[in-house]
Amino acid sequence: MSIALPLIVIVLVILFLVLFFYFIPIGLWISAVAAGVRIGFFNLIGMRLRRVAPSLIVGPMIKSHKAGLKLGSDQLEAHYLAGGNVDRVVDALIAAQRAEIELSFERAAAIDLAGRDVLEAVQMSVNPKVIQTPIVTAVAMDGIQVMATARVTVRANIDRLVGGAGEETVLARVGEGIVTTVGSSDTHKRVLENPDSISKTVLEKGLDSGTAFEILSIDIADVDIGKNIGAQLQIDQAEADKEIAQAKAEERRAMAVALEQEMKARVQEMRAKVVEAEAEVPKAMAEALRSGNIGVMDYMNMQNIKADTSMRDNISRLGSDSRKQPRSPGDDENRRG
Repeated sequence: MSIALPLIVIVLVILFLVLFFYFIPIGLWISAVAAGVRIGFFNLIGMRLRRVAPSLIVGPMIKSHKAGLKLGSDQLEAHYLAGGNVDRVVDALIAAQRAEIELSFERAAAIDLAGRDVLEAVQMSVNPKVIQTPIVTAVAMDGIQVMATARVTVRANIDRLVGGAGEETVLARVGEGIVTTVGSSDTHKRVLENPDSISKTVLEKGLDSGTAFEILSIDIADVDIGKNIGAQLQIDQAEADKEIAQAKAEERRAMAVALEQEMKARVQEMRAKVVEAEAEVPKAMAEALRSGNIGVMDYMNMQNIKADTSMRDNISRLGSDSRKQPRSPGDDENRRG
């Protein structure tokens, strides 16, 4: 028992010291006191209980105090609990103070909680940023494609960072202005001769309205010539017209073939009727002979007339065929001989 009691006391003392130094970071408190920042033990304990790392609050407090900013631990702790970046906000306030930019802690905290980098915004207010647009393709009135790239110099507008549009909106508006300017040009040559006309037209439109930036200048970095869109459209139209004409011609050909087939069918039908009628002639002749309407001699005379007519037809056909055949030199010599 005599040995176990001191061990328990030592363990309790060690446990007490661990808990004491956990809830009260002595080194951090000494740093704060040495820097002239007044913060009590109970504040540090309360930060631990509220699951706030004291170093994330005390460090920015020391920086702000040295910079001459009056920031309380409650302000910084509230911003941290809201999900903000305390160190980033304090750095932005210090940078704004050095650049003589009016920026309150509430405004900086709101900008940070809105998801924007408040320190970068302050730096952009002092040192404007250059953003480059992607290749913007537009077509002039003469049908020639023009490809342009612009560099936009912007400065952050701190008053409009909360609720203002970002860089994507600025780039989209600049691209729209380039397309409008090139599209209203009579020829692509005018755009190539005066690329600064694009910058002037775009700047006059007030593209930074409602954005978190102020456009200082728009410079055309590169202008290239693309395809002849007008000629390509004419080629496509001509190809479409050709296909339409071919389709109509095929339709007319199909109708002609159908009409030809119909005519053939009618001819076959008429031939069948003629054959049928011719088949009735012998029956009629037999009936006439049987009834005595014609005699045998009459029948024979009719046959003679038919034979004579057939002979005359054959002779006329032979004569026409001989006239159509070309004469050879041998035939003329035989006739002279």
